[in-house]
Amino acid sequence: MAEQNHPAEVEATRPGRRALRAAQPARGGTRPAPAGARRSAGRRLAVVGVIAALVGTVSIPAFAAAGSTPEARTIQQAAFDDAQSVVVASEAKPAGLARSSYSATTADEIAKKKAEAAAAARARQASLASVQYSPVKIDLNMVGPGTGSIRWPLAKINHIGEGFGARGGEHQGVDLLTNGGTPIYAATSGTVNVSQESFGGYGVCITIDTVIGGKRVSTLYGHMRYGSRQVVHGQKVQVGQVIGLVGSTGRSTANHLHFEVIINGSHVDPLAWLRANAG
Repeated sequence: MAEQNHPAEVEATRPGRRALRAAQPARGGTRPAPAGARRSAGRRLAVVGVIAALVGTVSIPAFAAAGSTPEARTIQQAAFDDAQSVVVASEAKPAGLARSSYSATTADEIAKKKAEAAAAARARQASLASVQYSPVKIDLNMVGPGTGSIRWPLAKINHIGEGFGARGGEHQGVDLLTNGGTPIYAATSGTVNVSQESFGGYGVCITIDTVIGGKRVSTLYGHMRYGSRQVVHGQKVQVGQVIGLVGSTGRSTANHLHFEVIINGSHVDPLAWLRANAG
């Protein structure tokens, strides 16, 4: 009688059968998902969770605002209800606009302002023209002291005031202080260039141009008395001729003659020039 093999031995004689059974799914069941599929499912769950969290974060303030009291409303919510209003997170109140706080912007307003300015300028000119300066009677036969082509512009000087280069170089002449009404004489012969009742800060002023020793020489006489000018623009004058009277017009605080000398376009010290050249 043939010898029967033991079940374990039979099983051992089939080495690949057990492995084959382990690889096959159990009857009535499903095969387990591969590891890569499980990881993809996990990532999808994580993404869904993040989206749900974001939706909750955005929707919670909206639900809360729907039932909130006016005191709890945000600035954005108040602005949404009335898009044309501005909600400022402070107690500051806007200042009212005043006409003086802005300038003309339309063509009509600009034209009106220009017309007002022009009218004001005409009024100022008319006011100046209405001022009458009574001519001062002067003995035209008077002649300045000294001899020669250069002479002192005053016969009497009480005091020398600010000199050449004073006030940080701003003062370009010399102040010869004397009594108001003292006659002023032409320091040189020449042609009158300026003769005005108002010549900037000089007030009543005269300038005379000439040529001495081949050099262009201009002399200036400032702060003269109103109505005292005895020469006009373009007039020829002689050295020592009386041209006006000492006063305190323009930027002046006392009676004096402001005297300047310009040689070839450059200012020089008038006092030194007179002392070196006046006869």
